[in-house]
Amino acid sequence: MGGRFRWWIAGLLFGASALSFFDRQVLSVLAPNILADLGMTSVEYGYAVSAFTLAYSVMFTVGGRIIDHLGTRAGLGLTVIVWTLASLLHAAARTSPQLTFFRFLLGVGEGGCFPGAAKGILEWFPARERGLAMGIATTGGSAFGAVLAPPVIVWIAGSAGWRGAFIATGVIGVVWALVWFLFYRRPEQSRFVTPAELRHIRQGLDAAAPKERPWPFRRLLARRDVAGIVATRFLLDPVFYFYMFWIPQYLSRERGASLEDIGKLTWIPFFTLGVSSFLGGAASDLLIRRGWAVQSARKAVMAAAAFLTPVSILGIYAPDAFWAVTLLGVLTFAHGFWMTNYMTLIGDLFPAGTVATVVGLSGTAGGIGGFLSSLLVGSFVETYSFTPAFVVCGVLYPVGLAIILASVRDRYAY
Repeated sequence: MGGRFRWWIAGLLFGASALSFFDRQVLSVLAPNILADLGMTSVEYGYAVSAFTLAYSVMFTVGGRIIDHLGTRAGLGLTVIVWTLASLLHAAARTSPQLTFFRFLLGVGEGGCFPGAAKGILEWFPARERGLAMGIATTGGSAFGAVLAPPVIVWIAGSAGWRGAFIATGVIGVVWALVWFLFYRRPEQSRFVTPAELRHIRQGLDAAAPKERPWPFRRLLARRDVAGIVATRFLLDPVFYFYMFWIPQYLSRERGASLEDIGKLTWIPFFTLGVSSFLGGAASDLLIRRGWAVQSARKAVMAAAAFLTPVSILGIYAPDAFWAVTLLGVLTFAHGFWMTNYMTLIGDLFPAGTVATVVGLSGTAGGIGGFLSSLLVGSFVETYSFTPAFVVCGVLYPVGLAIILASVRDRYAY
């Protein structure tokens, strides 16, 4: 593959993260049909959604730890197999408890996706390319899955019913797993990697041998940089959850948008997220190639993103729904820059034998933050309107930046 097989690996990881977001949206997109068919109430639907969120949050850390112990190939492959099985089982659900259990199983599988993707990128890419590769494999893939899912799911369900939609996503997962096990090895073990490409991958300290055993949790939790990484994710993931789940409600209640209008507008923030994920990674990589220290380059792009997010507050004063979504989309655009470099920074700080665990810890913190904030948002919006919520979202990223700058020093952690 012309000495660029590492980008094929990034593409495989992109497929995994896109599939994870695609699979989790089948239920939300087709919820009206599924609830009617199974005779579920909104309360029971809430239980199913909460079951996924709980499992997903916990399994971020557990899944990351498993992947660090098993290795990327076996660990991420197992993760996708578990959630693919869960997706297929959704098609067999006949009762609300069954659907809730299968939803929980989906969260168990998907929790390991992003720790595994981050670990794979660290194994295959030198620091000067890692930002773009991480953007492709993590934030970019999830954004692509979020944009693609609604129209494709509706189209499949129109032809094969809601059960057929779950079967289709399960089949895609099976195909991905087969391709993964066929192609993925560590670079030095892969027959598709040329000697020149292997030397390129292994250049510099960032290519330190990742065969080291995972660091114990006691060692990780005692570190100030880990505390900062975890605290920042806890603080900022609720912003993304709010945008994902509440923008349609905002457009309907405060902008008078119809269901058709919402369908035409809500893809915009996720599209900007996907574009900025690639650009954000490429930007920090460019700074590194121009002589910047690795971590300084990541932090510089994160700082630019953090100071861009307050612009999104102008969306609440926009004259119509289109401009409201466009200005609110400034935050998701900035989030792509932020999240890609946040994930890459973890890869820069920790050896490959531990990176999935650290990504997992941060993801669990973010899930808990998202879960707790979701309990508060409804009553907050009912009492005050959406305006204070969007203002808070717009100013939290500079706070997160301050935490990162105070806790993460410009040095390697190993």
